[in-house]
Amino acid sequence: MSTIAASADNAGKKEPADVKMVVFASSLGTVFEWYDFYLYGSLAAIISKQFFSGVNPTAAFIFALMAFAAGFAVRPFGAVFFGRLGDLVGRKYTFLITITIMGISTFIVGLLPSYASIGIAAPIILVGLRLLQGLALGGEYGGAATYVAEHAPAGKRGLHTSWIQTTATLGLFLSLLVILGTRYFMGEEAFADWGWRIPFLISLLLLLISVWIRLKLSESPTFQKMKDEGKGSKAPLTESFGQWSNLKIVLLALFGLTAGQAVVWYTGQFYALFFLTQSLKVDAVTANLLIALSLAIGTPCFILFGWLSDKIGRKRIIMAGCALAVLTYFPVFKQITHYANPALEAAQATAPVTVVADLGSCSFQFNPVGTSKFLTSCDIAKSFLAKGSVNYANEAAPAGTVAQIKIGDTVIDSFEGAGLPAEEMKAKTEAFTAAMTAAVTAAGYPAKADPEQMNKTMVTVLLVYLVVLVTMVYGPIAAMLVELFPTRIRYTSMSLPYHIGNGWFGGFLPTVSFAMVAASGDIYYGLWYPIAIAAMTFVVGIFFIHETKDHRMEVW
Repeated sequence: MSTIAASADNAGKKEPADVKMVVFASSLGTVFEWYDFYLYGSLAAIISKQFFSGVNPTAAFIFALMAFAAGFAVRPFGAVFFGRLGDLVGRKYTFLITITIMGISTFIVGLLPSYASIGIAAPIILVGLRLLQGLALGGEYGGAATYVAEHAPAGKRGLHTSWIQTTATLGLFLSLLVILGTRYFMGEEAFADWGWRIPFLISLLLLLISVWIRLKLSESPTFQKMKDEGKGSKAPLTESFGQWSNLKIVLLALFGLTAGQAVVWYTGQFYALFFLTQSLKVDAVTANLLIALSLAIGTPCFILFGWLSDKIGRKRIIMAGCALAVLTYFPVFKQITHYANPALEAAQATAPVTVVADLGSCSFQFNPVGTSKFLTSCDIAKSFLAKGSVNYANEAAPAGTVAQIKIGDTVIDSFEGAGLPAEEMKAKTEAFTAAMTAAVTAAGYPAKADPEQMNKTMVTVLLVYLVVLVTMVYGPIAAMLVELFPTRIRYTSMSLPYHIGNGWFGGFLPTVSFAMVAASGDIYYGLWYPIAIAAMTFVVGIFFIHETKDHRMEVW
């Protein structure tokens, strides 16, 4: 490959092949990083048995999910650390470091002895590797987006950076394909025993390919020219977050762009799956296939809206995506219910349920790490109803009253779980579950969605619409973020709001939304979380964010 000219003055004159190689190398590496990141989540059940077998299976799975969540939690710290490095040393070498850390950490998971072999050291090392993965991913996105944008000719930054936006979806697809292929050829027993290591070990090959391709690239011409002129930042963190003039832009980028973008993205790709499987009781295989199909159909729109943002502006498209989410989420999700589980829709309309309880004893069941226990009679009742997708109203009762559930003429008492011995707790839970299951079944609430009644075509159409909203807010976001900040602190400044928005605002969406459903009794009530955040982003974005598509990249 010919050397990419290290001059911002020639940015618009680069050979198309050079720009294509930059986009390809950056996107491919980021796909592989997401592949590594998603492997852990996809194999959480097996990992819990391999590395957390010192505790009971339920606690083991919780610990495995906590380790997965740790990777999301540290992403902003990776953004700060590697962002600073990228603004001091350079974009190319920084994201060479991030992909190397990610690839090696993932490869080591494939070699790591289990709890049965080395005891408590196994989960400790695993969590450490997971933290390294999260830190690396926090540095990768900002580097890839900045590098591509600084190479892209004027008027094509949205188009070129939109390829980076496809990588999370493609990385998820790649991880699922490798896992499914390995399972198919090895069989479930061998895969659960040792074959699960193969997808992790394959990451070494992907790492070598990515590093080999990225080593062929030159440094960003915009960054190189700035360094040659001696105008680089000596303290990127201080300039980014210690000076109000730039910190203000960082905060605006968070609340006026990435927070709303994140909740729309998580709603369209993750919460939709959760809603199908948990709220509508669609079987997991069907739900995953429908989500995968909708992603396959909708993914090209990342490129479409990236290209369109070069023509009409980034802000208009992102704000339109947030506005459509605010206006349409309730009707769209109600239509998904109508076409995916019409029996549930009918039961909700004809068999209303009421929880009569001391409202002071009812918790907001927000449990991001899975360690809290909700043992009041009100919490036990609401938890069952929420998991069963049974809508209900709340009725206040005197303090100290044991909660009751009214289903038509049937009244079922809940029970207080605090302080009960384990065996008694188990017996009471089983009896309560059996009584409630019989009552809601008699009232017409289905145990699962009936495939014969499901209109899969219409469900897919609605899911594709949600994915299109994702592509509207996500396709142009990379170009807009890099254009908001000067070259000297661009990597640092754009990475932090992106990873706080997506790692925290988006990452907590399923948990917060489910807690809202459990508290309110309405399976759609959880949608208020993404709607409120998207509305906030729309208001802040409309009034305080300026269009960036015509900004010059070579501003130091």
